[in-house]
Amino acid sequence: MSTLALLVALLLVVVVVLLAAGAAYVVHRHPTWGQPLGAAFGAVTVMAALVGAILSR
Repeated sequence: MSTLALLVALLLVVVVVLLAAGAAYVVHRHPTWGQPLGAAFGAVTVMAALVGAILSR
């Protein structure tokens, strides 16, 4: 695997972690919206589905 591919993969992981943490924080601030851990897993699932759809093309 090339260095560029590894850097892109690392950037993608960082973005997914930041998105999951942001979703968990927003849900934590508004408890009626649900559980923070569920929102974080949901954000990771959506990102995984999007990346999977992009890579399958």
